[in-house]
Amino acid sequence: MRRVPALFALFGALLAPGVAAAHPLGNFTVNRFSAVELSGRDVYVHYVLDLAEIPTYQEGERVRAPGFPGLVGRRLVLELGGTRVSLVPLGHELSEKPGAGGLPTLRFEAIFRGQPSPTGSSGERPLVFHDTNFADRIGWKEVVVRADRGAKIDSSSVPAESESDELRAYPKELLRSPLDVTSVEARYEPGAAPGMPPSLSASPAPGHSGSGFEALVGRGDLGIGVIVLSLLIAAFWGAAHALTPGHGKAIVAGYLIGSRGKPRHAVLLGAVVTVTHTFGVFALGLVTLGLSQFVVPERLYPWLTLASGLLVIAVGASVFWSRWRQRRAHEHGHSHGHEREHPERGILGIGVAAGLLPCPSALVVLLSAIALHRIGFGLALILAFSVGLAATITTIGLLAVLARRVFSRVSLNGPFVRALPAVSAFAILAVGVGITVNALPVVL
Repeated sequence: MRRVPALFALFGALLAPGVAAAHPLGNFTVNRFSAVELSGRDVYVHYVLDLAEIPTYQEGERVRAPGFPGLVGRRLVLELGGTRVSLVPLGHELSEKPGAGGLPTLRFEAIFRGQPSPTGSSGERPLVFHDTNFADRIGWKEVVVRADRGAKIDSSSVPAESESDELRAYPKELLRSPLDVTSVEARYEPGAAPGMPPSLSASPAPGHSGSGFEALVGRGDLGIGVIVLSLLIAAFWGAAHALTPGHGKAIVAGYLIGSRGKPRHAVLLGAVVTVTHTFGVFALGLVTLGLSQFVVPERLYPWLTLASGLLVIAVGASVFWSRWRQRRAHEHGHSHGHEREHPERGILGIGVAAGLLPCPSALVVLLSAIALHRIGFGLALILAFSVGLAATITTIGLLAVLARRVFSRVSLNGPFVRALPAVSAFAILAVGVGITVNALPVVL
C-alpha cells in the first residue's frame, strides 16, 4: 500500500508540461553575459555564464576548477584607447540549481578589473570589447556598457540595461531568436575618482523543472509498479512529441499514398523509426561523453537535418520516377495490368529520416541515468519513448493507407484522383528540398 502514493505522484507527471525544455533556451545552451562597467577612472567587467544541463554535465568540472576565472579573463578582449589591457579576476561565485532529469544547471559569475588602468588626459577615448569564451556553443549572448562615479558614455553599440536581467529571466518573445551580441564598440570619458568594482549577484537564477519525461529517471522509488507506469508515461511523451512540428508525418503519409503502401508497411516504417531514434540518442550520448573536445553535440543537429533532407529527396525522387514510368507505360500501352509495387524500397529511407534527429529530452534522460547509476532504467525509458514516437508515426501511416483504400472504392476516376500518387511523391520531394535548403546555411 505504501507504493500507491508513489504511483499517484508519478502519474502526476502526465499533467506536467512536456514540450518546453527544462532550461528556457534548451538543454544544450551555454549562455553568456558581459557588463563593461566604467567606474570613475577604472574599467571593470562583470561576466556571467549560465550553463544548461548538458554543458554542465560536460564542462562542470572545468568551470568549478580554481583556475577557470583566469582562463575566462584571458579570453575576454578589452581595448582602451587602442591598447589591449589585461583583465585580472577580483572574485567569482558558483551556484547550482536543479534541472531536467536530476541534472543540475550551473551559474558562474566573476568580476574582472582592467589592468593597468588607463592614464593620461580625461578626454574621450575609444573602447572595444569582445567575448571569445565558448565560441562554439549555442545560447544567449549579451553585452552591455554602464558608467558611474563620474565616467561618461558618449556613444555605444549596445544598451546599458540587460534584457535578460543578467541571465536570470529570459524574455519569452526572444526564446526562439536569442540575442547574439559578443562585441561592443564605444566612446567614453573616464572620471577623475578611483572606481568602485561591481558586486557579485546576490540572487542566483531560478531553477528549471524538467518535463514529465525527463523527470521520470530521477524517481526515488523503483518498484515494479513505478517502473511499468514510468515506461507507459515515457511512451505517452514519445507519442505526444511526435505530434509537434517535424518528425516526417507529412512525408510518411505522402510516401504510403504515393507508393500504394499497405498496413504492414506502416507498421514496418514505425519499427524503423524506433530503431533509428533509439540508436541516434545512444550515438549522440557517446559524442557528448567521449568526443565533446572535438565536436559539441548541438553542432551535429544541422548535419543530421541535412542528411534527413537528402534522404527524403532520394526517396521522393524514386517514388516520383516510378509513378512517371508507370504513367508513360500506360499511355503507350505497355503495361500488363498493375505493376507490382515495392514500398519496402523506400521505407528504410523514410523511417531513418523521420527518426534521425534525437529528442534532446531523451539525451538528458540518458545522461541522468548514467549520473544516477540507473543505466538500464534510462535505456528502457528511451526505448519506450521511441516506441511512443513510432506509434504516432505508424498511426498516421495507417490512416493514410486506409484513406487511400476508401477513396479507391469510390468511383472517382477524375484526373486529380489518378494523379494523387504522383502528387504525393512530388510533395515528398518538395519537403526534402525544403529541409535541405534550410539546413545548408547552418552547416556551410
